[in-house]
Amino acid sequence: MRFIVLLLTCAYQIPMLCAQEANIALKSSEFLFETGKFFAQCHASTIEETADGVLLTSWFAGTHEGSDDVRIWGARYEKGQWTEPRVWADGKLADGTQQPCWNPVLFRAPKESLLYLYYKVGPNPREWWGMVKTSHDGGKSWSAAKRLPTGILGPIKNKPLALPDGTILSPSSVEISEDRWVAHVERSTDQQQTWVAYPIDHDGKMNVIQPSIVEHTDGRLQVLCRSKEGVVATAWSTDAGKSWSALEKTDLINPNSGTDAIRVGNRFYIVYNPALPGKDWWEGRAKLRLATSTDGMHWKDVLHLEDEEKGEFSYPTIMQDSKGLIHIVYTHNRKNIKHVTIKE
Repeated sequence: MRFIVLLLTCAYQIPMLCAQEANIALKSSEFLFETGKFFAQCHASTIEETADGVLLTSWFAGTHEGSDDVRIWGARYEKGQWTEPRVWADGKLADGTQQPCWNPVLFRAPKESLLYLYYKVGPNPREWWGMVKTSHDGGKSWSAAKRLPTGILGPIKNKPLALPDGTILSPSSVEISEDRWVAHVERSTDQQQTWVAYPIDHDGKMNVIQPSIVEHTDGRLQVLCRSKEGVVATAWSTDAGKSWSALEKTDLINPNSGTDAIRVGNRFYIVYNPALPGKDWWEGRAKLRLATSTDGMHWKDVLHLEDEEKGEFSYPTIMQDSKGLIHIVYTHNRKNIKHVTIKE
């Protein structure tokens, strides 16, 4: 019924969102688990596909964001349904104390079977550090946790991008203080064994975190970032991520909330909250939209994923699977993770 109502709304009330240019349609919508059964709150989901076509999702959950009991949870899609959530990683330290976990990112490089689970551990985003686990069996089991080198945080929210030559670019950022945010790209040419960080306009005035990376058909790379300035900000690279242009504004507004973007064919898609910043960081997250672009600068909304007056629908991740289906996962009021599929 939800699917039918959405289509009728698109057809009769807001035809500009029917995506005639992009030709997309909502295929399915579901929650990942039973609300309230496993934890009080959850946030920051990620999704990936194994080499044999199985979907995996992960997120952090516990009493509330930043509490010591927050761990990394995950599930696999088996026999037409999501498995019950399991803890995939925690923030237990060598001395037995516990730190909260944050922002998992699942990633598998093309033509490889090894899965990576990147995440952060620490008291807050200004003091956290990067961690990684790997899986050889599609997420059924995970290796021991490994801390990333000093100065390397791993992907902060959105997944890395594999270039045609095998180089892996990990979109990252640092919240230096409450007042200063900067983004960078971590680059690996040895299958994610070592990394070198390259800044994105650290001398500029814009404050950005949580970039996505997309590659244009001419080989240019583009980052799309969350910002404090009320817009989705962007920068460009013509040397495979080693140097970046000054940050500039796209035409997308941003309420200081996470976004995610991918390229599908000759078109780009971004999931974002269409609002200006409010007094508090959580304001502006009650609406969630999918927009499309052909140049990465000018965007057009093509689908309303959520359209409420109150609530939090945030921190989306978007991916395309091996069959061409587009998947989006996002926080649903901190109580569950919603998974939607879109057919282009």
